[in-house]
Amino acid sequence: MNFSWTELAGTLHKTGMSFVLILASSLLAVEPAQSGSVKRIDTGASQITVAFDDLVEGASAFSLIGPNRIAIDVRGGKAGRGGRATGMVKAIRQGQFDSNTARIVFDLDQPAIITSGGFSADGKSLHLNLKSVTGNGSLGGRQTFLPPLRFRAEPPKNTYSVKAPIGRPKDLVALPKIYGPNDPERPLVVLDAGHGGHDPGAISPHGNQREKNVTLAIARAIRDRLVASGRVRVALTRNTDKFLVLEERYGIARRLDADLFISIHADAAGNEEASGATVYTLSEVASDREASKLAARENKSNVINGVNLGGTNQELSSILIDLTQRETMNVSADFAKLLHREGRRAMPFRSNPHRFASFVVLKAPDTPSVLFETGYLTNRNDAAFLNSQNGQSRIADGVANAIETHFARKLAQR
Repeated sequence: MNFSWTELAGTLHKTGMSFVLILASSLLAVEPAQSGSVKRIDTGASQITVAFDDLVEGASAFSLIGPNRIAIDVRGGKAGRGGRATGMVKAIRQGQFDSNTARIVFDLDQPAIITSGGFSADGKSLHLNLKSVTGNGSLGGRQTFLPPLRFRAEPPKNTYSVKAPIGRPKDLVALPKIYGPNDPERPLVVLDAGHGGHDPGAISPHGNQREKNVTLAIARAIRDRLVASGRVRVALTRNTDKFLVLEERYGIARRLDADLFISIHADAAGNEEASGATVYTLSEVASDREASKLAARENKSNVINGVNLGGTNQELSSILIDLTQRETMNVSADFAKLLHREGRRAMPFRSNPHRFASFVVLKAPDTPSVLFETGYLTNRNDAAFLNSQNGQSRIADGVANAIETHFARKLAQR
């Protein structure tokens, strides 16, 4: 394929936004004037009803796949406990997304969309109608529902607020070399080899391979394949055996104004039969327990002798996610699907290849990002494949094809 990249920079996903950080703590009144707690949740064959013990500001709902879920965010609401799961709803989870928003997640046994819904006349219950869809379907976007005006809680009032731009991250580490064409209009991909230095990552029981070495070899192979084609520019967060905290990794991508960030890993599991690659994208609500555990394990890479070297607390992480453009997360999810489509021709993937979790390394608010688990070092066949020149070359071909197709699509959308 021959691509024309002239004037491409203006058409790629460059947010150029002025992200704003709301400095909360004692400066803001964080409690809403009224706060309705979730009192009861009922589900039926194709309905969901959420009842509150007091007024709320409103709610929004959206459908998700991988696995299939319906999520409801209740503004001015407090999470309750559980609920009665029947019909297509397998399980119900609740949690406090932030001080003024309760999130309810319904695990479904099939993909479904919300066809209609609304609040009751007194504003104290929300009713949603669902319809199952085949395959992945078109799940649509977020739908918003408001109680009647006279039965609507007022949003919290700020006693005082300060706004400051997040801006670019500080120069904590030197920026790496950019390989490929000397053309700033070509797309820039940043490859992040997971772990490094004193942090070996997973260690294989089959040959003692260390994740930090395997991921670096794979990142170099992908770089070389991309440089050979000459269609994109590429940089590595690390090209040697050195340690970087998680924020420095995506911080490099932001400072370079990268168009795509790929963090490369090799997983470990207690079950040696587990095998195949997985692609993760960012979500505060993990797609499954395994994804949640993996994110928790990877996010601990910053903690050395009980000290968190990253310096980004959970409050800031949540704010960054709240400020992330929906477009950034959509682009990340689209690339994850493309990586599976192109990569499966060259390497094995798991049966459920696209998953979601709250990985710190994916929290750049303005850079589409994925975490690519290339396989399991605890599986004998995966370990041999990942540590072989042939395996690394095949992975590089699959990833490079996905990257080049991704940017060719962007160009075609002009």
